[in-house]
Amino acid sequence: MMGLDAGHVTAVPGLSRTAQLKALGNGVLPLQATAALHLLLDRAQSGPKGATA
Repeated sequence: MMGLDAGHVTAVPGLSRTAQLKALGNGVLPLQATAALHLLLDRAQSGPKGATA
């Protein structure tokens, strides 16, 4: 989901759920930002809805 291998954090022995979430931190933000930029660029290039070229 975050671009990490399965078990990257969850397979660490003795790491609580809280510690797993803390270890991941804001690691998902770069992937979300990339997706948002692609969406916005696509929308910007296609122009306003209903516009004809």
